[in-house]
Amino acid sequence: MKLYQLAMSVPDLTAAEAFYRDVLGARFVARFDPPGLVFFDLDGVRILFESGEGGGNSVLYFWTDDIDARVAELEAKGVQFSGAPHPIHRDEDGTFGPAGETEWMAFFEDPAGNVLALVTRKA
Repeated sequence: MKLYQLAMSVPDLTAAEAFYRDVLGARFVARFDPPGLVFFDLDGVRILFESGEGGGNSVLYFWTDDIDARVAELEAKGVQFSGAPHPIHRDEDGTFGPAGETEWMAFFEDPAGNVLALVTRKA
């Protein structure tokens, strides 16, 4: 099974479009306004932002090979993280990847309050 699309409500489509395109570097696909939809592609996974109240109702996890460098890059663009990258889970038996690696994450929010995270694995 492959993740195909994620959808999130955002109160400001323009702010969401600028953040995901200009700050995170996601590939912009299309905007349909009306009815208030913006699409991005993240390596084959489609993300749909729809205009509406809400936010904070989903979590998107973005893979990165170098979490520390990516955090520094995003902080330079004004992103505020809730904390430094930290270990979340040591995968002793290889359930999610190579056995013995540790999954690391760093959390932040988009302009609508949706929780986002950077994730990587370290030996």
